[in-house]
Amino acid sequence: PERVPDPIAIRDVRTEEGLDPRHREVAARLGYAASYALPLATEEAGGLGAAVWLYDEPAEPTDRQRHLIGLYGRFATEHLARLLQVERARVQVATIAEELLPSRLPRVPGVQLAARHRTNPRGGGDWYDALPLPEGALGLAVGSVSGTGPSALAAMGRLRASLRAYAVMEGEDPVAVLSDLELLLRLTEPARSATALFAYAEPARRRIVLAGAGHAPPLVIGERRTEFVETSLSAPLGMLSCWEAPSVELSTEPGETVLLYTDGLLRRTGDAMDRAFARLHAAASSVPRADRGDPGAVADHVLRAMLPEGLDTAVDGEDVVLLAARFD
Repeated sequence: PERVPDPIAIRDVRTEEGLDPRHREVAARLGYAASYALPLATEEAGGLGAAVWLYDEPAEPTDRQRHLIGLYGRFATEHLARLLQVERARVQVATIAEELLPSRLPRVPGVQLAARHRTNPRGGGDWYDALPLPEGALGLAVGSVSGTGPSALAAMGRLRASLRAYAVMEGEDPVAVLSDLELLLRLTEPARSATALFAYAEPARRRIVLAGAGHAPPLVIGERRTEFVETSLSAPLGMLSCWEAPSVELSTEPGETVLLYTDGLLRRTGDAMDRAFARLHAAASSVPRADRGDPGAVADHVLRAMLPEGLDTAVDGEDVVLLAARFD
């Protein structure tokens, strides 16, 4: 049971016995002569703060005022304890989400990588990955699992881990990787859907083969072009009895950056999707020449241009993921 701490009443600061001299000095500077303080605390949460009333002359609250103050104190304590519990849960969810994503990006000759990620405070299901593959190849992936909260985070972690295994076994065929992922999702998460995009990159040849399942198309950003990769239209994973879509192959010029992202980047703008895509293209086109050699700077510029008010991680909203790969 929660225990409300006893209030602390000082009827007259000047004559109160045992009062620290510094307390009298502060009272004199602030101009109060008496005070009544009600600590706000619970046994579970500990001290949360205090409600304090100050008087400009010696005084103390009446019995009725003490009763009302007690009611206020209980209400304020319960409210603060709930807010603290929600904040702790938000921090825990954010920590779990970060732990489920790569702690660092791999170093692969011929390509520079950068990622930016913001998680819904309730725990979203957006993710990204980059993993070195045999013969100097690189696997790049972004995806989104439906739902929020711990169950979505758990599903996201399982899908990401499974995709890594499929990529190692058959990464050169992105369609096979996503087909395996779709089968796993259908068997283990029958009530859930997911979007995903997987790209098999050969940095030495600046060649990329990719496939997408209900996911937004990547964007190629370079000196002579800024354009979306024309991926084939496909339903998200888990939406059809059997998923399959053709892969797309593209070649990048030296210094070009391929930007992978999740729908949250578009939805956070509040615009209709066609307008959000146009804003994204304009943001990518306006990357300063001095920043184009750094994929992190490219991602940051796009974020600032798309979401000028920034991302408040304490506010509910779509997850946002950007994964930028600059090919030498």
